[in-house]
Formats: sequence, C-alpha cells, structure tokens
Amino acid sequence: MRETWVVGAASNRFGKMKESGREAATRVAMEAIRQSGLSPKDIGYTFVANAFGISEHQGHVGPLINNGLGIPEVPSATLESACSSSSAALHEAYVHVAGGFIDVALVVGVEKLSHLDTLAATSYFAVAADYAFETKNGATFPGLYATLASAYRQEFHPKDEMFGAIAVKNHANAARNPHAHFQKEISMETYLSSPMIASPLRLYDCCPFSDGASALVIAAKEFVQRPVTEPLVFRASARSGAVTDMQDRPDLLGIPSTRLAADKAFRQAKMTPKDINFLEVHDCFTIAEALALEDLGFLPKGTAAKESYEGLTARDGKLPVNPSGGLKAKGHPVSATGASQVVEIFEQFNGLAKGREVPKAEVALAHNVGATGGSCSVHIFSRR
Repeated sequence: MRETWVVGAASNRFGKMKESGREAATRVAMEAIRQSGLSPKDIGYTFVANAFGISEHQGHVGPLINNGLGIPEVPSATLESACSSSSAALHEAYVHVAGGFIDVALVVGVEKLSHLDTLAATSYFAVAADYAFETKNGATFPGLYATLASAYRQEFHPKDEMFGAIAVKNHANAARNPHAHFQKEISMETYLSSPMIASPLRLYDCCPFSDGASALVIAAKEFVQRPVTEPLVFRASARSGAVTDMQDRPDLLGIPSTRLAADKAFRQAKMTPKDINFLEVHDCFTIAEALALEDLGFLPKGTAAKESYEGLTARDGKLPVNPSGGLKAKGHPVSATGASQVVEIFEQFNGLAKGREVPKAEVALAHNVGATGGSCSVHIFSRR
C-alpha cells in the first residue's frame, strides 16, 4: 500500500444554498484542486456522495461535476451510505490511490434540501432508516436518537446540563467557523429553555437540515513529491456496519458499528486513543457525541456527558472534540458531512482554522455514522 495524502480540501458555508447542488459541488471541487497545486487533468477518478440528489430531479451527478471541471472522460461513481456517504467515498478513494489503481482521486460530497418543505425534507431523511419496521411505523431520526438518549439516561442518570454543555461548546466553536450554518453562541439557559422535540431531546440537542458541499483531493505521496500544503497522511481508513434496527440490538447504550470501525482503525494505525490530539465526531444529536466518545474508546461508558460538562472536550481541553462546531452547529448536509470533517482537520493542520485552533494538533480522528449506525467510517490522519 502506497503512502496516501489529502492534499487539498474545501467547503462552502453550510445553510441554505441559492445555487444547485451540482454547481456547489463543482465549485468546491475546483477550489480543493486549486489548493492542492494539482490540475483537474491529474484526477484519475471522482467519487461523489449525494444521497438525496433526486430531490433536485438529478441523478448521475458525477459526470456533470466532471464536465464542469473540464474532465468529462474521467470515470466517476456516486456513493450512498446515508449520513456517512462522503466518508464512504473517502474510503474508496483511499483504497484506489493506496492500492496503486490511480494516482489522484477527487472526493465530493453535496446535498441540497432547503427548497423542500419540512415534511418533504424529513421524509427524504427517513428513507435512511428501515422503512418497513421503523419509518412506516412512525419512527423519525429524532425519535430514534431519543430512544438512545432515554436508555442512556435510565442507565447513567446524567443531568440535563451535561448534554447542554455539548450543545453550548459546539455552538461556541461554530461561531468561529466561516463554514458553519450557525455562527452564534448559545447559553446554557437558552439550551434548557428550548422546546422539547422528542423527549428527552430538546431543540438544541438536534442538528439542523443544511445544504452544503465539501471536496477533498487524495493523492499518492510519490505522485505529489513537493506538496504546496501540509498534507494529511492517512494512518487508517476503516468502515464497518451493524444491525440497523434498534429492536434487534443487544443493548441501546452505544452504536456497535462505531466500536467495530474504531477497533479496525486503531489496529491499522498501530495507535490507541491516547495518540489522538483532537476529534471530529458525528454529533447529529448531543447524545450521539457522548456515545461516540465512549464507543471510540476515549471514555468509559456513562462518563462522556459528565466529562463534557467539566470541560474535557472544549477546544482548550485535554480532548478537543468538534472544533468545527460539529453537525450540531456547523450543520449537517448529509452527504457532505463526512468530507467536511476532514476539511476541518486539513484547516487545523494548515493554520487555516483562525480563532478556533486546537493546540498541538498533530494526529486527528474523524468519525462519521450512517443513520443510527447501520454504517460507520473512522479515519485517522497525522502530519508528515
């Protein structure tokens, strides 16, 4: 396997896009390529993540992006893995480059749903669950994650403020991120007074629907030779699956696919959680961030919410988590989310995360979940 790098990364501001998903994807792809110092002609394969492109009446978007980049002859593939679509695309790009099939790959994640009403957008999201056993019977993702939150609270009895601390922290980080949907801090009082969405989840426990696009350029070290940026060196690229339906899981105190993918990733990297300086984790709801920290092996079961409240996961804490603001406040444009986590790591390593810098950022982990854990990707990166 060849040493493989991320040499370019770009994202637009998440929120509501006036342009189409196709236009946004092409624009951020060109920016990532420009930043890498390479040319579109260097791209050997384009991996596109776009779970809900049909909402714009547009499938087969990869060739359209390549057309816009001036490389219509380059092959493309569109991947769907729910919320982990672009991290799945990243894994495929890594395999192709590290395996020697191509020298350079482009990963693009894009989603646009803001032109739909809330019911329609929620319906699109819901197709990532099991329609026959969950969605058809009234389950929504807030409801499913509320089930996980209820099980966690019943077992460990955390205070509301502990989950509030996760939301407050992520909004504070997003306020310093120009890519973020919500660039506004919130107080604990604001969190506690927000309406209940799906008990015990309040409004500020939940991430927003967002439009957005993110792109990454993946290249073999031997091809780049003299990078113009500080590249992210792949130390691990691992994926796993697990039982999709909650009624079939042995317990509801974690997400099994996270545990499996984390075990693979740490073995690949020959590292432990102690080697990681900061994390970007999948926090579609505040309970998801707590479960991620425990399932990834950073904290014992039942302690993550308490440790967050005590400041461990703050940007200047011992274990910074989601300096980007996470899905919670940076936003969650489904298929762009996984790639955007890597954009944050790239910006941290390249001195581009102005005002939200993580001290001594040398090794970072990105964790991206599909739906309630049917899919999960874990990537570990270091400096050269």
